[in-house]
Amino acid sequence: MKIYNVIAELCSLIINSCPEEFFVRYSCISVEEKKRINEIVRTELGPLFENIPMVPDGYAVSQVSPETFDDAFMASLDSLIARLKEEQDYFSIVGLVQILDESLETILRKQVEEFQQDDFSVVLNTNRETTGIGLLPRCSCIWERKRRLSHCYNRMDNFLFNLLLMENSILGELIDKHFFLKKSLFPHFKEKKFLKIAATPLRRERKFDVLPYNEDKVQYFKISYSESDFSADNELIWSKIRLSGKNGSDIIVFPEMLGNPSMVEFISSRLKQLNSEEADSIPSLIILPSFWEKNRNTVTILDRFGNVVCKQSKQNPFRVEHGGSGYLEGILSSLVVNIFHFEGIGRIAILICKDFLTTKYMEQLMRCFKLTMIIVPSFSTGSYDFRQSFDLCAHDDCNVVWINTCSALEKGKEANFENIGYVRKRISRNDDEAQMLCKMPICHGAFEGKCDHSCLYYEVITGV
Repeated sequence: MKIYNVIAELCSLIINSCPEEFFVRYSCISVEEKKRINEIVRTELGPLFENIPMVPDGYAVSQVSPETFDDAFMASLDSLIARLKEEQDYFSIVGLVQILDESLETILRKQVEEFQQDDFSVVLNTNRETTGIGLLPRCSCIWERKRRLSHCYNRMDNFLFNLLLMENSILGELIDKHFFLKKSLFPHFKEKKFLKIAATPLRRERKFDVLPYNEDKVQYFKISYSESDFSADNELIWSKIRLSGKNGSDIIVFPEMLGNPSMVEFISSRLKQLNSEEADSIPSLIILPSFWEKNRNTVTILDRFGNVVCKQSKQNPFRVEHGGSGYLEGILSSLVVNIFHFEGIGRIAILICKDFLTTKYMEQLMRCFKLTMIIVPSFSTGSYDFRQSFDLCAHDDCNVVWINTCSALEKGKEANFENIGYVRKRISRNDDEAQMLCKMPICHGAFEGKCDHSCLYYEVITGV
């Protein structure tokens, strides 16, 4: 619909014309000014309002249908916008955008249902390139505050609740792909209102070699998997998926680097062989171990039916010290970031290890997409830096699931492996602070090089 292009243009105008101080002032708009704006819009665009005698002003914003935006309405809208621009009445322009955002709620809920049928979704407006603005339906989140960080960031999207406003200036050169997960994927979420997360370090054994090489004056390393038969690993991954599902998990997360070339086909095939009752006891989303191949370090995400939802590549190479020299992970960035949307859960992204530690990158995604959960598969010799970044996410109402692997353990660094994973949750101000950081303690055998492959941790994320 053309209305989305109009909204994008208006948002672009405000963002490019108004200083940050404007948003501070508008956040405390007076009752009289708000009423003035409503009267201006109601006079010109009557269909956006309905008469309700019982409310103080006698009217309220109405839920519209696509037919509302006919030629006559759009002509009146264009005329109003031209007048407000000429008068530089930016308060009224923001107010108009807010009224449109509110009136589109029902349409946007239906749009989410349509997007759920697609492999992936593009933005609602067709003028993203010229306006620098992308618009999508904004899925709610049970642990996200309605006025998320409006006291911390003075931005246009503080005033929108049904539209997700994405600014190209924040996203930069990254390429976003959006997946509105099917309602059937989390069939019981609406009733139970919580997510159960399973995470596993998988195994102590490291079954790959780290190979150094030089290229264009820089020292790099690449990963070479040393085995030809991965059947035992695949069976282990499968057993973790089945067990986590039997214990009611909605999502299972594996660590970085422990994948293999036959894993995706093996697990997908097993899932597709299940009958409907068996499939019901499989986690809705399966974040498989990442696999390093052809200068890509990639996580494959499967749904519980065995379909590949998407593949997320690592964007930021890890740097390792060896023999007094630095070596850079020899990966190529795809620049593609995948965002998962689901009503009640909000928006999820997967940041592989160093991606999460690259603060600028992590904050780009968190603030451009208002992420509500970040999943971090890791292969790291320590957890300290990750824990330091958790608070940045909680500050933004974004929960984090981080899982490391015991196969990253190096002699002399045992103290770094007291816990092999964490879930950092946003909690209510009235909750016990001990609930914020949920720890996954490493098994004692790991320090002795022993592994019975039994570690599987669970945590529940609820509303606030």
